Amino acid sequence: MLKRRLIPKLQMKSSQFGSSSKMVLVTTREYQKTIEIGNPVSQAKIYEAQAADELIFLDIDAPAHQRNITLDVIKRAAEEIFMPITIGGGIRSIEDFRLLLSHGADKVSINTIAIENPDLIGQASSIFGAQCVVVSIDYKKESDGTYRVWGQSGKLYSNWDVINWAIEVERRGAGEILLTSIDRDGMRQGLDINITKQVVQSVSIPVITSGGCGLAAHFVEGFIDGQASAVAAGTYFSFKDENIMQTRAQIKNAGVPIRIHT
Repeated sequence: MLKRRLIPKLQMKSSQFGSSSKMVLVTTREYQKTIEIGNPVSQAKIYEAQAADELIFLDIDAPAHQRNITLDVIKRAAEEIFMPITIGGGIRSIEDFRLLLSHGADKVSINTIAIENPDLIGQASSIFGAQCVVVSIDYKKESDGTYRVWGQSGKLYSNWDVINWAIEVERRGAGEILLTSIDRDGMRQGLDINITKQVVQSVSIPVITSGGCGLAAHFVEGFIDGQASAVAAGTYFSFKDENIMQTRAQIKNAGVPIRIHT
């Protein structure tokens, strides 16, 4: 049986320090309020020491700043961290894929450009392999009760239904889906288990679910009830007085097949 994965999600944005800009680690709440909490590479090294399975870096204000700031973070992370790294934010082209992969990323996550130009999914998959292509699906529950996909960090509405879009991105060659409920982002009230399960049962590629973890039990629900291949969290690991190894032990004790590091 495949082991489930526990993935810290490091959201970043550019912040001004005197005359220069640097990437800082932030947490978000419903993709709106952001709180700066530290250095993304330093935090990533802590997560590696705590035995995370993978890391996801998301540049939430790209391309508002120079791409080389993000590249510097990824290059430094790849030099100091020895686990799979996914990078997302502001990707617009095959050249962006090539640039990020050549600077140390193992996978590239796309969201807005996938909605605007879905052909890029297949193009990237054919060039770099499906295993390198992650499609991030951010969604909200609308007033009519439907769940719709949004781009540009929750600012760009699309007509895509979450389930249909998940099926479409798999058809076009995505190797993995990163599913995030915008409504639950940073709220710590639990994952959207219903939508997670529907997406997982609609596709054959791995689904990472995120948005809402506040307790170790929420990870367990994501794995058991949501049937997700992985659970990603940002706010939980940033503020919760409980590290990844402790969370992993609680998940294991609930009967979830997850790696135990020693």
